[in-house]
Amino acid sequence: MKTKITELFNIDYPIIQAGMVWVSGWKLASAVSNCGGLGLIGSGSMKPDLLREHIRKCKAATINPFGVNIPLLRGDAEELVKVTIEEGVKIVFTSAGHPKKFAREFKENGVKLIHVVPNVKYGLKAQEAGCDAVVGEGVEAGGHNGADQITTFALIPQLVDALEIPVIAAGGIADGRGIVAALALGADGVQIGTRFAATVESSAHDNYKRKILEAKDNDTVLAFKKIGLVRMIKNDFAMRAIKAEEECWDEEKLKDLLGSKRERAGIFEGDEIEGELEAGQGVGLINDIPSVNELMGRLLNEYHSTLKRINSINLS
Repeated sequence: MKTKITELFNIDYPIIQAGMVWVSGWKLASAVSNCGGLGLIGSGSMKPDLLREHIRKCKAATINPFGVNIPLLRGDAEELVKVTIEEGVKIVFTSAGHPKKFAREFKENGVKLIHVVPNVKYGLKAQEAGCDAVVGEGVEAGGHNGADQITTFALIPQLVDALEIPVIAAGGIADGRGIVAALALGADGVQIGTRFAATVESSAHDNYKRKILEAKDNDTVLAFKKIGLVRMIKNDFAMRAIKAEEECWDEEKLKDLLGSKRERAGIFEGDEIEGELEAGQGVGLINDIPSVNELMGRLLNEYHSTLKRINSINLS
């Protein structure tokens, strides 16, 4: 599988594991990279010293390329960038902010910069800022989403038509059929989150992984539309958030409800009731917790069997 993305990152397959908070540590990232994809360390739940530790452990666990995801709206984003550069990481995915702030610094240090965007407008801004590629993330994705709520199927071909740099598709992709669909829409690669969250090497709590397995197609909701969309699995906390919005709570009260440790409580500590269980709409396709090696093999088999089925269709 050779695409612009495999060439950009020097990897075998255009499959990127999303840099998810409390999920994507060095064990998951190195496992994905060892299988020919691109693993990402999710720095959004790490202090700078912990990020440094994970980078060094990842280097010791794989000789293949891996990257770091940095949410730019974090107060210590500059420190996370500094650590990433100091440790010699050459691939960085950024999100939740404008990549231009650190683009020059990354380029001067030979870092390939990729930014996550929810629409064409921000895709063009990322291209102008000097990004090497963008991740077009549809509203199907778990976690924080764009206010426009554009779906992956609609977003990707529009980004491909508008941009000159490669596009990576994300949001709702959980199997090989999704990979084929994304490439058919013009993407040069895919970024997969929730499916990798439910693997052996994921650092998430077993309760969180089990909730992913139990979830069906309609078991995620979008909440906190006033203060930043979040897609998560339905639980008591999620439904209280929905009710609060229906009652027109103001932004300050909604921020108080969300708090600062909901993600950690749900994903890392396993609080099924009051935690924020971020997950994408692809949860209905997930029914086991394989190793990364098993999952990567399955994704590739599904990819090839889907192509075979499509090629067998007689359109004449």
